[in-house]
Amino acid sequence: MDKSTFEERKAIKGQMHSHQRHDSAHKHVTGTADYIDDMPEPAGTLHGALGMTDRAHAEITAMDLSAVAAAAGVVCVLTARDMPHSNDISPSHLHDEPVLADGIVQFHGQPAFAVIAETRDIARRAARLAKISYRDLPHFTDITDAVAHGGELVTQPLTLQRGDADAELEKAPRRLKGRMRIGGQEHFYLEGHIALAIPGEDDEVTVWSSTQHPSEIQHMVSHVLGVPSNAVTVNVRRMGGGFGGKETQGNQFAALAAVAAKKLGRAVKFRPDRDEDMTATGKRHDFLVDYDVGFDDEGRIHAVHANYAARCGYSSDLSGPVTDRALFHADSSYFYPHVKLTSQPLKTNTVSNTAYRGFGGPQGMVGGERMIEEIAYALGKDPLEIRKRNFYGEKGSGRDITPYHQQVEDNIIGRIVAELEADADYQARRKAIVEFNRASRVIRKGIALTPVKFGISFTMTAFNQAGALVHIYQDGSIHLNHGGTEMGQGLYVKVAQVIADSFQVDLDRVRITATTTGKVPNTSATAASSGSDLNGMAAFDAARQIKERLVAFAAERWQTTAENVTFVPDHVKIGEELVPFPEFIKLAYTARVQLSAAGFYKTPKIHWDRATGRGTPFYYFAYGASVSEVSVDTLTGEYMVDRVDVLHDVGRSLNPAIDLGQIEGGFVQGMGWLTTEELWWDDKGRLRTHAPSTYKIPLASDRPKIFNVKLAEWSENAEKTIGRSKAVGEPPFMLPISVLEALSMAVASVADYRECPRLDAPATPERVLMAVERLRQSSWQRRASRSTRGV
Repeated sequence: MDKSTFEERKAIKGQMHSHQRHDSAHKHVTGTADYIDDMPEPAGTLHGALGMTDRAHAEITAMDLSAVAAAAGVVCVLTARDMPHSNDISPSHLHDEPVLADGIVQFHGQPAFAVIAETRDIARRAARLAKISYRDLPHFTDITDAVAHGGELVTQPLTLQRGDADAELEKAPRRLKGRMRIGGQEHFYLEGHIALAIPGEDDEVTVWSSTQHPSEIQHMVSHVLGVPSNAVTVNVRRMGGGFGGKETQGNQFAALAAVAAKKLGRAVKFRPDRDEDMTATGKRHDFLVDYDVGFDDEGRIHAVHANYAARCGYSSDLSGPVTDRALFHADSSYFYPHVKLTSQPLKTNTVSNTAYRGFGGPQGMVGGERMIEEIAYALGKDPLEIRKRNFYGEKGSGRDITPYHQQVEDNIIGRIVAELEADADYQARRKAIVEFNRASRVIRKGIALTPVKFGISFTMTAFNQAGALVHIYQDGSIHLNHGGTEMGQGLYVKVAQVIADSFQVDLDRVRITATTTGKVPNTSATAASSGSDLNGMAAFDAARQIKERLVAFAAERWQTTAENVTFVPDHVKIGEELVPFPEFIKLAYTARVQLSAAGFYKTPKIHWDRATGRGTPFYYFAYGASVSEVSVDTLTGEYMVDRVDVLHDVGRSLNPAIDLGQIEGGFVQGMGWLTTEELWWDDKGRLRTHAPSTYKIPLASDRPKIFNVKLAEWSENAEKTIGRSKAVGEPPFMLPISVLEALSMAVASVADYRECPRLDAPATPERVLMAVERLRQSSWQRRASRSTRGV
């Protein structure tokens, strides 16, 4: 290679921080990406179906499965008594979640048996032949009903406090109280839950599972079977979406498939129908937030006391950490001088709710933003003005301590908001919208600018670790495996970029392989926005080890110092000599240099004491802000999102193309949660929104008509993350709070902005219309009162 060619290639290297396509993008659009249901099935594969109950809360007095077992093509029927070792798949220490209901039904649709048959259709049809008798018990599906009947909790609540909130509320110049209902959300992945179990020798079994947490599946399968974890291998190549719903909810399908596979000596696959998937698996928690806030005439918050009650379902699942994280984000981006926050994880006779993108943080943040909005309407001010007045201050300002006593060291929210306010021309547009609303009788517009501050790390400290395995083969090709899972978010390509950058080779030289518990053990879930942070650093550590050996080899063979050995594009430079990377690796192999390494990383600095409500649960914060403009038809409640502008902080982006896609996707998904996606249970405890016909996710036509998304390119993580990047999975989900508040402003215009509309989420057209009518009535009453007094 001549010098000019080398310099040209050098200019286009630098795999980190560069725009790279998703490693499977071309396969996604051509239909060649293999998911579990695309894999060739082993000969003799059987298929499973769930036998679901039809009571919200009842004692099973009799269960006749004879017709099920006798159906042509049925091979086996499993009940709770057929679990070899344990009927428990609870991810918490409370062991309160059975594989199959055993005597007691705790939610409508809870599986009580499983059918294993020659085909999926036979299994599903046979499951409907069961005859189950019940003795009905009282059931409570809603938060308010649960509270009214004793408020039983599924796990221990949390309290965060600093100062004396109650005393300061009494002394505050102004004070207001309110309540907000925040709805749940179905994950609605393109690929539903699925598991394929293949029996092996002795006690071994291999499970292909659509899961974000292979080690959890491994643990649960081994627990139910009564075998050691080393007998269970779990593989995940990719998922067709996860969003948190595949962190724990795959346990049941994997366990049943494995039990049946070992019992029958044949491969067994479980793939529930969409209706069954939505009925039997958990969702985002819905919350009821009661708040009491004290403030002054300038809108500065003096004290906050708020309770976050959550519909958790019949078992604990992840409700403890979810409701904890809601409290961690109840401050949103604001400093509360005196604060008391409490969680109330309520037991209900509904499916056990679980992780969902943001993990309780979005619900906490929506509650915090509602308090800001209430203050603004009470004072007749722009909510943005109140926001700015209450932002966290700089480190050491005295306004930098969270309710959980962590210091906010990296606060850039002021700069983010100021830049977006200017770039989006917020002030001029808001003024124009106020003028428009004065002249328009039917269509009303609204605009809002809302911030995001989101803590990054698992709040359970032990989960903040990761491993990776890197091999270099004799031809210079590289094999990469790590504990993170790919659910479409681009984790695989980002970690591959880290390896390519480390060795200065082309990205296509790095082979990304399926996540498997047989290569990297004891993995944490790919969740909490930590996938790139943890697995990127673990891979970097593995590459570092190999590079140190290679440098030592080169220094010895070429009789030079380690400082004279550098990795440059597709070559290793030793002094002035350039050796092609494959040739160099072959030489190292011949010299018996170990070309494989297991990397490891654990997040530093973090600690958390739940009992005292104190600690540093987050390694750093990710920031962002959005401006949304909407138009509302006040006669029907229908609306459109006209324009959205986003400025988001991802530190030094590992892959800007991927990160921009994550921000856009997260925004639209969050917008769906806050506007159209509504879960509804009837008085019998039946989920009636269990299919696309009744549950409305955002369509392509619902996306903002103008959608401007920018990265804060000046940002760089102050902490030593991989490439100084920041997490991007969950933080963008909270950006569309600006859509909810823009709708609120449009509704408030019918009463001349004198009253906070108190829109609950999701702000469906029906809710918007009801709010419009309520405010119109309130406005008429005010005018009538003034007329009566002669005003």
